[in-house]
Amino acid sequence: MRITDFLSKDAIVTDLKAEDKKSAITELVNVLKTTKKLKDAEKVVEVILEREKLGSTGIGQGVAIPHGKSDVLQNQVAALGISKKGIDFNSLDGESVYIVFLLTGPVEVAGLHLKALSRISRLFKDKYLRQAIRESATADEIAKIIENEDAY
Repeated sequence: MRITDFLSKDAIVTDLKAEDKKSAITELVNVLKTTKKLKDAEKVVEVILEREKLGSTGIGQGVAIPHGKSDVLQNQVAALGISKKGIDFNSLDGESVYIVFLLTGPVEVAGLHLKALSRISRLFKDKYLRQAIRESATADEIAKIIENEDAY
């Protein structure tokens, strides 16, 4: 499985406007709706916010991976957002989040969802990759970085 299987360039936001967790999730879900990757944005936001109540998906080191499964989806899809200012995501390390990688998919693909989450978290363990993504000016640059890392 490759991240590029569920994250497309048109779902990468280089300057998130959101200033809090809920707004960041809503903004990224709306990107997925705008790019026709899902129809019912409200339902997906609701599912992801419910998952956040179980514990923050702010995994630390400036990264959050909000996620959830919904019966309104046919395929696993993702959006990636970069915040220049940082977002309070209630992260495990107490630090602000600058990279938000939102993942959502259908309820019936739990195994695939877990594999995707594992792949994403492995990718963002690399501090040089996190830095390169944060410093990228365009979605094309970010997509290229992920493609190069995804090859391994």
